[in-house]
Amino acid sequence: MPQSLYAVVAILSCLLLGYGLHTLLGGLPPSLYGMIVFTLALHYNVIDDKRLEQSISWILKHMGVCFVPAGVGIIEHYDLIKSYGITMVAITFFTTWLLLTFVGWFAQKQENKAEC
Repeated sequence: MPQSLYAVVAILSCLLLGYGLHTLLGGLPPSLYGMIVFTLALHYNVIDDKRLEQSISWILKHMGVCFVPAGVGIIEHYDLIKSYGITMVAITFFTTWLLLTFVGWFAQKQENKAEC
């Protein structure tokens, strides 16, 4: 139980900091700022990852519940999906390819810069 409490406090603290950053900087959604803070906190060992392990495993195991609303939304707009489904799939594949290409190019550029 104390480890679960530690995980909840750590995650909520990062989310709260994300809301603070969103208020100050704007631009990105607060949850994304929170994820960035959480990642940095894990990277710099501000948050003990061993104490989060059990709670994160539980969250990942039950993550499917988070996708139920998306599934209901798809069923409610089935006519739109039926009409534009192929276009939506094509856009999804193209934008995913574009994102992966950009991230790969950027990572390679950073790696080359670090070597010089």
